[in-house]
Amino acid sequence: MKTIRLSRWSDFVAQTDALQGWAFRGHVALDWPLVPSLTRRLQQFSPDPRLWPLREARAMRVFRRKAHIYLHDRTALDDDLRCLALMQHHGASTRLLDFTKSPFVAAFFALEGAADDVAVFALNTPALWHRTPSFDPELTRARIDPRQPGNYERYFASNKLPVLWYGEPSEMDSRLVAQSGLFVLPGVLDRPLDAILDASYGGSEDLLIQFVLPLETRDEAMRALYRMNVTYATLFPDLDGLARSVSYELEAIWERLVEDYERAHPEETGGA
Repeated sequence: MKTIRLSRWSDFVAQTDALQGWAFRGHVALDWPLVPSLTRRLQQFSPDPRLWPLREARAMRVFRRKAHIYLHDRTALDDDLRCLALMQHHGASTRLLDFTKSPFVAAFFALEGAADDVAVFALNTPALWHRTPSFDPELTRARIDPRQPGNYERYFASNKLPVLWYGEPSEMDSRLVAQSGLFVLPGVLDRPLDAILDASYGGSEDLLIQFVLPLETRDEAMRALYRMNVTYATLFPDLDGLARSVSYELEAIWERLVEDYERAHPEETGGA
């Protein structure tokens, strides 16, 4: 994996502008590995990897048995990738890694709550479209497509094949659309994405870039993103997103509001 340390927000804009068609993911902490939430959960509470396929299968089975109570259209539960996306959307730990086609959306997720330097990862999805794993060139992207019936069970659920697939469910929810989102689906849970690329796809040097944005860029970046209308309210188009977006209003304030306040309260600001 290539690491590029930047010093200005404009550098990030220029660098990512050249990466047409790539996918991006933001991390608020530099030391977070590129593993899905399911990996972190299992590593913490089920240290025996031999049991991971059984635990994942049981979690999906339980969700499918009960989720229909809350759904108007239960057909999503019959499609493995749509079911996983639904689980992810509502807070379950899954093997899906959230990416976005927008570097600015990824930067927002990295920087919004940042207290230190952050990372934005860029994945060369155009190159991966035609890459096949070195251990079996027959495992093309189309062949392992988890949207096809039986493929999730065949190529991913066993947790044995170090393959990667990326793409979107056959039907997308409002958040995925708003975030220009897509998923990366690893065939094994005990290796980060860069390790899978190194082991199976000819190395990660030309396939994965980690951009490091220093904390000092946050103020400028967040102002720029706010002007682009990249906020929680637009990325999560529901009441939860709107409420979360208000947090940034505690940081951003227009100068005219300060001026109006000072004119109204001269005794507090030292005005005449």
